[in-house]
Parts: sequence; C-alpha cells; structure tokens
Amino acid sequence: MRFDILTLFPEIVTPYVNNGVIGRAQNLKQSIEIGIHNIRDYTNNPHNKVDDTPFGGGAGMILQIEPIYQTLTFIINKYPTTKKHIILTKAGAPIFNQQKAILLSDTYNHIIFICGRYEGVDSRVEQYLTNESLSIGQFVLTGGELPALVMLDAISRHIPDVLGNKESLAEESWTNTDTKEYPHYSRPAVFTPPNPQLVNPDAPDNWEVPEILLSGNHQAIESWRKEQRV
Repeated sequence: MRFDILTLFPEIVTPYVNNGVIGRAQNLKQSIEIGIHNIRDYTNNPHNKVDDTPFGGGAGMILQIEPIYQTLTFIINKYPTTKKHIILTKAGAPIFNQQKAILLSDTYNHIIFICGRYEGVDSRVEQYLTNESLSIGQFVLTGGELPALVMLDAISRHIPDVLGNKESLAEESWTNTDTKEYPHYSRPAVFTPPNPQLVNPDAPDNWEVPEILLSGNHQAIESWRKEQRV
C-alpha cells in the first residue's frame, strides 16, 4: 500500500515514518511505501510562497489551492493506476476511528493526506480535490501533520505483514465497539517498588498479577479475559 503526505513541514513527518513498526514495514518488509511532499516545491511563486490573506477579510493566512493542485497532479500522474483516496486533515471534520482505519485499509491501495496549516485551506481543495475530510478529535492543532501520522499509523496496522503477529489485531480496543482490550501483565508476578505510593496514594505495597493468569488454566484465563473486555 502507498501513502503520500502533502505538508509544509516534511521534517516533522520524516522521523516518525522512518522508525518503529512503520519504518520496518516501509524499509525492511516493503509492505508499504510512503512519499512525503513539501508543498512549497510545487508552487509557481518565485519566493515559494504558498499562503495568502483570505478573500473578504479575516484573521490569519490561507493555504492556497494552486500548490496543492500541482502536488496532487504530480502524484496522480506518477501513480495513475492505484486506487486512491484523498483525505484533507481538518479541524471540525468527522472524527477518524478504528472502523474507518479498517475500511480504508481494505478498500484502497493508495491514501493521500493533505495536511492543513495556518488559518485553514482554500475551500476549493475540499470541494474539488479530496474524497473526504477527517479530524482526530474535538480539538484544534497547529497543523495537520499529527492527524495524518495518526491515521497513517492506524491504517498501516491492518495491512498484511506490517505487524509481526496478526493476532495482535484480533482483540484490540475499538475494533469491536462493544468491548475493550483486556489488561496485560508480564514478569515479575509480584513487583514490590521502593515507593509503592509514588503516584497513587491508595496503591498496595505489593503489586501482583491476577492469580488466574498464573494458573495455567487456559480456559479459565480466556473466560477472565472476556469478562474484562466487556
């Protein structure tokens, strides 16, 4: 699967996509490809200017349509046969969720993110150059790079071979909206910290793993986990 990100700040995006699970999927497993495009590289303005004041007045600057159009033209011409879906990151848009991540990973093989900046993006971008606009919550950020990375990460996890263990996807939080992920524990079975009440004044002196998980009774463990997920 291919992702392309249109941004004014590629230096924000590059470190994340080149590391961790996404980096391995891209550089070692080659199960995904990621292109990062500096919108300034596609402007016809001699000073690489990509924003201007809004028509009708108002505060802030607006990201212009021309350089975004030119960037998309380059990508679409380079990959003419991919099944594309173009997303504008936008505060106030419908909120991205796990079901959307699964749908996008199953339906398309090329996702393009347009990262908003400044006071906003020329509305003709949303009208004529995107398939939908999405946000990641009911709050406002300084730019669309973080939402694009959040969505890319969530979508990528559902692409074959990106995760080392496919079973990791089976019982995740939000995959089934009626349940949550069960608690996880690892060694040691009993942890006795020097200061048990460091954060929680009601914490016990010994922090123990639930006894059922140490029982070796896999049927009972599975039953306990189901109870915890509801």
